[in-house]
Amino acid sequence: MSDRTTIPVIIDCDTGVDDALALLFAVRHPGLDLRAVTCVAGNTDVDGVVRNTLTVLEAAGAGDVPVARGAERPLIEPPRSARHVHGADGMGDLGLPAPAGSPADVDAVTLLRREILASPRPVTLIPTAPLTNIALLLRTHPEVTRNIERIVFMGGAAGVGNATPVAEFNVWHDPEAAAILLTAGVPITMYGLDVFTRMAVPGSEIRRLRAATDPATRLAGDLLAHRPTAPDPDGDDPAGGLGDAGAVCAVADPAGLTTRPLHVEVSLAPGPARGQTVVDRRLRPGESEIHEGVRERALVDVGLDVDVQRYVTLYLETVGRP
Repeated sequence: MSDRTTIPVIIDCDTGVDDALALLFAVRHPGLDLRAVTCVAGNTDVDGVVRNTLTVLEAAGAGDVPVARGAERPLIEPPRSARHVHGADGMGDLGLPAPAGSPADVDAVTLLRREILASPRPVTLIPTAPLTNIALLLRTHPEVTRNIERIVFMGGAAGVGNATPVAEFNVWHDPEAAAILLTAGVPITMYGLDVFTRMAVPGSEIRRLRAATDPATRLAGDLLAHRPTAPDPDGDDPAGGLGDAGAVCAVADPAGLTTRPLHVEVSLAPGPARGQTVVDRRLRPGESEIHEGVRERALVDVGLDVDVQRYVTLYLETVGRP
């Protein structure tokens, strides 16, 4: 499947309405080689995530992309779903059929290791979920980093959070796992809420997708309709958020995302700041560094701006491709 023009990618997800949008895009973009999908508890329980993932891949015509079940809870915290956002089934309660296929007979960490080391080109990992599986992989099999090109994760925020005033859901769900990710020793891009919340598809385009004859294109429209973000200036229907799919767009077309290399760490202490990604945007050291010395912190390419129209057009063109 791979050649020198395609990017081998593995998505680790908690499917999830917007994870489903990301999967549809990854399967259909000609520049991406989706080698595997691993599942973790987050938006719904892990068994529901596996079911939803298989259903979406089958709708997209993904062929034999392997899917594996991963962690059913965070490293320390109890599981806390987002069914109030994604519906009781995690997929907007659209009444989708049960998948015909089954997950792989190995766990997520085993599949991640196998596919990363077997790839003829270094893999780009795209976690769009709590980072439990990735943390377990990095701690259990650190040798995989030699064949990881980059990790582009949807998570964190340089500004306002959504799970708490300062913490984004994926990082808040498993802060220890996110902290481990930041020590991976490979290039990391943080596609956080600062760009995530801006990615909206106009209601007129959603109506067009929902009227398509192709099942995957129609599914994308139904999922977007479940994620209203703002009134549509062109009609009565609201725009729909692309959410996690934007992180996959950033892998396919990195020029649409503006990043800055910034120091990032995760707040692990109990209290209102737990799960915050502390992004240091200062231009010079402050009193803390002057008096206490410089602490080692991960340097991450933090997404701070995005070309919304570029990515919306890219997404629509891609999911509309049979």
